[in-house]
Amino acid sequence: MEAENGNDGKKLFIEENGRLVVLGGGESGIGTALLGKAKGFEVFVSDQGTIKENYRNVLIHHGIEFEYGQHTEPKILNADIVMKSPGIPDKAAIVKKIREKGILVVSEIEFASKFTNATIIGITGSNGKTTTASLTYHILKHELEVGLSGNIGKSFAQQVLEHDYPNYVLEISSFQLDDIVDFKPHIAVLLNITPDHLDRYDYKFEKYIDSKFRLAMNQTKADYLIYDADDEVIGQWLKSHQIQSRLLPFSLVKTIENGAYLDNENIKITIDNNQIIMPTANLALEGKHNIKNQMAAATVAHLLKIRKQTIRESLENFQGVEHRLENVLKINKVQYINDSKATNVNATYYALESMETPTVWIVGGQDKGNDYTELFPFVNEKVKAIICLGVDNQKLFDTFGNMVDVIVETQFMSEAVKIAYKIAEAGDTVLLSPACASFDLFENYEDRGRQFKDAVRNL
Repeated sequence: MEAENGNDGKKLFIEENGRLVVLGGGESGIGTALLGKAKGFEVFVSDQGTIKENYRNVLIHHGIEFEYGQHTEPKILNADIVMKSPGIPDKAAIVKKIREKGILVVSEIEFASKFTNATIIGITGSNGKTTTASLTYHILKHELEVGLSGNIGKSFAQQVLEHDYPNYVLEISSFQLDDIVDFKPHIAVLLNITPDHLDRYDYKFEKYIDSKFRLAMNQTKADYLIYDADDEVIGQWLKSHQIQSRLLPFSLVKTIENGAYLDNENIKITIDNNQIIMPTANLALEGKHNIKNQMAAATVAHLLKIRKQTIRESLENFQGVEHRLENVLKINKVQYINDSKATNVNATYYALESMETPTVWIVGGQDKGNDYTELFPFVNEKVKAIICLGVDNQKLFDTFGNMVDVIVETQFMSEAVKIAYKIAEAGDTVLLSPACASFDLFENYEDRGRQFKDAVRNL
């Protein structure tokens, strides 16, 4: 399986005392800059937007040159290697120029992995990454020294520099995988693949699928790929491509010899004749999608020889993830739920599927080429009113206008929550599950979720 990125399958060779340019002064950029400086690189950080003051202070303290509000090309195009923030698309003018000069472009996970010998568990998927990574970490930390990073928590590069754990759980996005060269997790977890971020992949689903499978492209027979055997997209790809890893599937509907499956409300996980059985009745996270997330996390733990009792207890006491189907408050017998992390249609599908009461649905944001048709049955059955929260809500009005009696729009979270408060009656649920990116009105999905929670508390 060839690497189909701008690096043309080059193997990453890091020349000591080379020039490292970091594009993007966020968490991953600052961590990479610090690690690069410590390893003897001449480091330059460039961000066309702004760099937060606390990050600027860190760079000044360590004597690292940086700029923001611009990209000074002569200082960038003389790099030996460029670490690009996952938020910067390949079509950005500066990235095109870097690639034209033949300069190697890598992601933070590629760069940082060069400086650690840790066992890496890499977790990706269109949905459930954060929950599964957090849950896997929650189980492993009871018996192993382990770090949690990637798309979550403190930057991977900074952890490698400051406290190089012998094990890491990394939540990894497709954008991070696009810029790997040699990166190889010992255990790769592929949760699901549904259309997402297609604006970054020329609106070609195949390109996005290939991007997700890059997680396993460098694996050998000594490594493992844990994947959802019920996911047709994953199944089709595996039929037509060869990978070296040992496969451990999980399923809600199939009996599986090596891997995990559901058997009469029990999760059964078997690896080389060593089996663990867990009743689903006691699991902390509810919903079919969460049974799968818990199967994946428990399979990782079982593979790493975590005690069965530790796995069971961890699955029973896990607290869940902020901004993912998070119960905020119940006011006048109306439950308010924050699912701001639902930045695509499939995530919102799971949210609406799990609703058991009439729902006032707050939806909208930056549309990534969404197809909402799979939501129609749930909207018809469960949604009593829709509040569109975005700069441009026309597509939502065109799609759902005839399905509900009440559909309104606003560009302010506080107003969206006040409208929901007026519409909702005792026994209803108010659900923020946007199905869209947050960048039209908010800094990110965390900012959107916090504003929702603040508005609910202020009612």
